[in-house]
Amino acid sequence: MRRNAIVAGTAALLLSASAARAHDEHAGHHMVGQVAFANSCAPAAQEPLLQGVAMLHSFWYGAGEQSFREALAKDPGCGVATWGIAALLMQNPLAGIGPSPAEAARAQEAIALGRRIGAGTPRERDYIEAVAAYYEDWAARPERQRQESRAKAFEALAARYPDDDEAQIFSALYIAGTQSQADQSYAAYARAAAILEPQFARHPDHPGVAHYLIHVYDAPPLAAQGLQAARRYAAIAPDAPHALHMPSHIFTRVGAWPESAATNQRSFEVAVRAGDRAEAYHASDYAVYADLQMARDEAARAAIAAVFQVQVTGASPPAWAYAAAAMPSRYALERGDWRGAMALGPAPGTLPYAQAQRSFARGLGAARAGEVEAAGRAAAELAQQRTALVEAGNAYWAREVEVQQHVLAAWIAQAEGRTAPAIAEMRQAADLEDRSEKHIVTPGRMLPARELLGDMLVAAGRPADALTEYERSQQREPNRFRGLSGAAQAAEAAGDRDKAALYYGRLLTLAAEGQDRPELARARAFLAR
Repeated sequence: MRRNAIVAGTAALLLSASAARAHDEHAGHHMVGQVAFANSCAPAAQEPLLQGVAMLHSFWYGAGEQSFREALAKDPGCGVATWGIAALLMQNPLAGIGPSPAEAARAQEAIALGRRIGAGTPRERDYIEAVAAYYEDWAARPERQRQESRAKAFEALAARYPDDDEAQIFSALYIAGTQSQADQSYAAYARAAAILEPQFARHPDHPGVAHYLIHVYDAPPLAAQGLQAARRYAAIAPDAPHALHMPSHIFTRVGAWPESAATNQRSFEVAVRAGDRAEAYHASDYAVYADLQMARDEAARAAIAAVFQVQVTGASPPAWAYAAAAMPSRYALERGDWRGAMALGPAPGTLPYAQAQRSFARGLGAARAGEVEAAGRAAAELAQQRTALVEAGNAYWAREVEVQQHVLAAWIAQAEGRTAPAIAEMRQAADLEDRSEKHIVTPGRMLPARELLGDMLVAAGRPADALTEYERSQQREPNRFRGLSGAAQAAEAAGDRDKAALYYGRLLTLAAEGQDRPELARARAFLAR
């Protein structure tokens, strides 16, 4: 019977989109893609087990854990289901945060249960031990060490079972999870991509392969390579909120704003129906960012209003805390509403790096409005938030807030008439920001530092230098409204009418369906001449 179950797990009970839709009248069935995971569990446990694996690949944490626990309920001897529970509780392997202590304790309980049950095959036991490597001495090790242990354990698993495609795919994911935002050789991403690309050719409907390819190409020089996976993933797993959101990581990188806004709107709607509230905020942040690039200000405002009707209770999920702080800040800053940014209240939640986004927005708004005292108060808040991040060992976000401190110092100096030190400080911020990649929790920094350097150079009467900085910013952050507008105005002021016409034309195309802004009126006037 167990031997027959192994065959069933790999062939007859694949949870494909068509199979899931055929059973849609039953609770718990979802279109989440096609996986083949050999196992020795009883036939009754196959469907929830495979659904759990598919949900794991789409980071659908609560629903996936429920599926694995259903498999255990249907077959108490299905020890490998405990691997799935522990893997889901690691949370997003690429976020660099890891589970809460309570989630880690639940995962360790699941691993202990799996060991007591005794999985039916050596391979299944090896899966349990591979995920256990992450949780070993969990409280005593920083997340970076846990990530490295996890990657090594799954690389060893993949080497032990070279014909097990799932082992190869999970190995690629956990290798990608070791990628540092400061490593712009993207070495870990390249290793993961070398595993995933052949798997994508073999398994075009596999949710994990498409998902992880998006992640490993989520960097400025790599993004175009991820377009095929991005345009495929949402169709593979249309019931998974994260699967609908993830394509926008690539769309954001290449400036494909209509596609980003559309897929994130779908993700928001599915996340709300599924009760995945943090994902609803995460998708909305990306949607708001995209709408603002197209000058679709009313759509952005409506998206913010809609998502803030979704209540998140209990502990502050990082994706929720960041998005809740970022969206109103973006709405003011992207539109140049400096006094609106200055008037923003404190961010919800308690995470220092999320709070910092609101402090930065208030400070930059105040400095750009000439309110130096208010900008100084926001700068003091940023200093406290960076100290909290340093003390917590969160080096990445401490560095991001350091960039924001330089930006505020620069614009305060500019407001005080100290132009030369302001430009030097702003250039330092831009150079520091360029040496690191954005975090996956955000579609982009509040405003790119190099774009702000262009603004400052225009204000200093150096439009040719400003144009150089705007164009450099566009290489990393393409097709941004402020970047195109700034480049056009700098080119016009520098007397480069051809470039001015090019950038003004691109700006009008970008915002063809948006609300009118002063920048668009200026573009039309220039081109009419």
